[in-house]
Amino acid sequence: MPRVSAGHLAARREQILDGARACFSRFGYEGATVRRLEEATGLSRGAIFHHFRDKDSLFLELAHQDARRMAQVVAEQGMVQVMRDVLADAATGGTGISWLGTRLEVSRRLRTDEKFRADWEQQAGQLTDAIRGRLERQREAGVVRPDVPVGVLTRYLELAFEGLVSHLAMGLPADDLRAVLDVVENSVRK
Repeated sequence: MPRVSAGHLAARREQILDGARACFSRFGYEGATVRRLEEATGLSRGAIFHHFRDKDSLFLELAHQDARRMAQVVAEQGMVQVMRDVLADAATGGTGISWLGTRLEVSRRLRTDEKFRADWEQQAGQLTDAIRGRLERQREAGVVRPDVPVGVLTRYLELAFEGLVSHLAMGLPADDLRAVLDVVENSVRK
């Protein structure tokens, strides 16, 4: 039997994650059946579950991957940029980064699934730490307002993000949300 290169395995794993992200975003966790995952990835269940133990571990990997990507964007550009990216993705119907669909499912499962909550808590602080670190660096540079503790500003940005996610999930109008995000950004600046 021929050996498969590490590069091929990594590419296949990314193919699975990309297809699964689209599937979970479109159908939600419960609606992303194995058949739909096969269709979305273009691979058999054997190929999918060669890389991931089960649907839950596949979704958890997507959620962790998104949290790492969001933390990277926060570190480089700030939390409001993550919100802008989510808003832009929602405007295109989820054809971009698709953080919205994954984030909605994370929120739902945190509320309803104890095992998921326990697994998620291991990395849940990653985004919070990135926000806090960025705010601290920006405060030292004289960009962030000095009259509010960084912890409060961190929580404020997290709540603004969760509010944006909820707003988009409800299908409410998004026409003025860019201006709202400008207000959020300006409210933390000096």
